[in-house]
Amino acid sequence: MQAIDLLVAPRWIVPIEPAGVVLQNHALVVDKGRILALLPLAEATAQYAPRETLTLASHVVMPGLVNAHTHAAMTLLRGIADDLPLMDWLQNHIWPAEGAHVSRQFCVDGVKLAAAELIRGGVTTANDMYFFPDASAEGFTAAGMRSVVNLITLDFPTAWAADADDYIRKGLDVRDALHGNPLVTTIFGPHAPYTVSDAPLRKIRTLANELGIGIHMHVHETAGEVAMAEGQTGMRPWQRLKELELLGPDFVAVHMTQLTDQEIAEAAELGVHVAHCPESNLKLASGFCPVDKLLKAGVNVCIGTDGAASNNDLDLFGELKTAALLAKAVAGDAQALPAHAALHMATLAGARALMLDEQIGSLVAGKQADFIAVDLGALNTQPVYNVLSHLAYAVNSQQVTDVFVAGKPLLKGSVLTTLSIDEVLAKANEWALKIKP
Repeated sequence: MQAIDLLVAPRWIVPIEPAGVVLQNHALVVDKGRILALLPLAEATAQYAPRETLTLASHVVMPGLVNAHTHAAMTLLRGIADDLPLMDWLQNHIWPAEGAHVSRQFCVDGVKLAAAELIRGGVTTANDMYFFPDASAEGFTAAGMRSVVNLITLDFPTAWAADADDYIRKGLDVRDALHGNPLVTTIFGPHAPYTVSDAPLRKIRTLANELGIGIHMHVHETAGEVAMAEGQTGMRPWQRLKELELLGPDFVAVHMTQLTDQEIAEAAELGVHVAHCPESNLKLASGFCPVDKLLKAGVNVCIGTDGAASNNDLDLFGELKTAALLAKAVAGDAQALPAHAALHMATLAGARALMLDEQIGSLVAGKQADFIAVDLGALNTQPVYNVLSHLAYAVNSQQVTDVFVAGKPLLKGSVLTTLSIDEVLAKANEWALKIKP
C-alpha cells in the first residue's frame, strides 16, 4: 500500500468538475499538498495507507471558495458609513477615514481580521485590492491562505504612494519581493477608470503583457460613473478601456452593473472576466449586474464580497446565494443561475479569472489540495434531498468545519489553527478606539 499524508472520507464530495456531480462513498486522497486521487472509498482504503484519516459522516467536501474581489484591510472600517450611495460613501466617508488611519500596520491587522472571517466561511483564496500590498501578502501568508495581491494604482497620493508612477514602481518591487512565495501571486490593480488616467493605464497594459500577469479593475459600477465619464470624455468607460487595449482575457472587470448588449458581446469576444459583487451593489444601490446575459454570452463570471465596509461581511456562501437569487429576479427567469452554476462561480470561475484554474478551483488529481468540509447535519440543512441546492440556498458559513490549503489545515473541527481569534479581536478593538467617528 502507498503511504499518503491524508485520506478524507466525507458523506458527499462535490468536485465542481464535472459540473453538477455529487459523489457518495468516495474519498479524497491527499499527499504532499496536492490531490493524488478522487475515487471510491473502498478502492482508496485498499490502495493507500494514510498517516491521517478525516472521516466526516454528515459533511460535504468541496473546493475552497475563491473570493474574486475584496478589500481585506477595510474590514477595520466595517460599519463606519452605511446607507449611502457609492460616491458619497467613498468621497465623504471612506477616503477621509483611510487618509487619517491607513498605514502598513493597519493593513496587516485588517487583513488578519479578514482572513479569520474568510477562513471561517470556507474561503481559501482571496483577490485583494488595497494599499500596502506587501502587508496584504504578509497577513494572508501568516493565515495560510492563498492570495492574489493587487499592485494598486491611483492618480492621487495616499499613505502607500505619491502618484501613479510611484504606485507602479512600488508594486513591481512588491512583486519581486514575493517571488517564490507559493501562496501569493500578483495582479495589476488600477482602481477605476475615474481614478486612473490614460498614461498609467497604457503603462500597466505594457507591463502586464511583459510579465504575464493580469489586470483587475472596478468598471461600470454605477450609472453615475458612466454618465460622469461620458460628460468628461464623450465615451463610456468601457469604450475608453477598449481603445486603450486594456481589455482582454487577462482582465477582470469588477461590478459591471451598467452594460449594453454590445458591451456584453464585446466582453465575451475579448475574453474579459467579470467579478460580481451582488450584496455590495445592492447596499450601495449601484445597480444589477446582468449575470444571466453575461453567462449566456459566454463570459466567465465569478463572485466576490467586495470589502466589509460596503457589504458588511465576507461571507461568500451568503454572497453566492444572493447572486443566485438576484440573477433570477433580474432575468425574470427562475432557471437563471441554478445552484451548480452559482457554486462554479464561487470556485472554478474565480480561479480561472485569476489564472489559477490549473492549480485550484476543483477537486481534480494533480491540483493543490485546497478544500473545505461543510456539515449538512444542521437543522437548516435537513433533510438532504439535493446537496447542491443546500450548498447554494441553505448553508450558512458557520457550517464550515474544516478548511485546508495545500493540504494544511487552517480550520479543523471549527477551530482556527493558524490565527489566534483573541489576538485578532484585540487588534480590531485597538483600531476601533482610534478610528471611532
